[in-house]
Amino acid sequence: MFFDAHCHPFDLASIYPEAEQERRELGVCCVASASSMEEFIYCEDLAKKAEDDGAAGILPCFAIHPQLPSAIINSGQKYTDRELSEGLETLENLASLNRLKAIGETGFDLYNEDFRATETSQDKLFDVHLKTAIRYDLPIIIHSRRAMHKIFLYSGQLKKCRAVIFHSWPGTKAEGEALLQRGINAYFSFSAVIMLNHHKAKNCCAVFPENRLLFETDAPFLAPRDRSFSNWKDLPMIYKAAAVLRCGTENPGQYTSELENQIKTNFVAIFGNQLF
Repeated sequence: MFFDAHCHPFDLASIYPEAEQERRELGVCCVASASSMEEFIYCEDLAKKAEDDGAAGILPCFAIHPQLPSAIINSGQKYTDRELSEGLETLENLASLNRLKAIGETGFDLYNEDFRATETSQDKLFDVHLKTAIRYDLPIIIHSRRAMHKIFLYSGQLKKCRAVIFHSWPGTKAEGEALLQRGINAYFSFSAVIMLNHHKAKNCCAVFPENRLLFETDAPFLAPRDRSFSNWKDLPMIYKAAAVLRCGTENPGQYTSELENQIKTNFVAIFGNQLF
């Protein structure tokens, strides 16, 4: 069984209808992110069907993505607090009804000028997401681009979270170590970028403690080289790439199986074992 710490089944299905069947055949348990009720209900329905059929589990999550304010503005609509408040009301309702396995993805995206222009709105969103995760004892999944300095501002509150999953870990080895030293129950998820020429991610994947590692597809985003989208077939390749990095050999052999077992252990530590 493989474990995908971050993906978008709704988006993947829109371009690759065979995705769910392949997920079941591969035995992939995945953390499914949604940023609208339509997306969430789709993921929740898949989770219920998988449970009924005895298939690998799906863990539905919800959050307002930090890119949303910029996306609304760029669509020609004026961004107002109405969109923010409606989304946060949905978040609260889902959490209070025990329908969430985690909150995410949330965080900060300061990658370009458009995103930086909505930093104040991103701050408001993240503050509420973080408080909700603490109040309902839920893991939180963090998206961070050019924003690790902001993550450290929340160290005290992040320490109170059940678990903090860094989607497609964007930081350095020193930053990851600093988060752990501050008492944050942090997990670092690595995507297909470790199969590309992303030296920082590859270095971190090679040296971080095994009990802090996770892997993800971010399907359908973050595609491997020469591909237009990612899917769950990529996950075994990501596992193998990580094993190669950690063993320093192109044939990691038994270590690949050991790594698979460790990732399962890490998932159980975060989410419990009822779905596996």
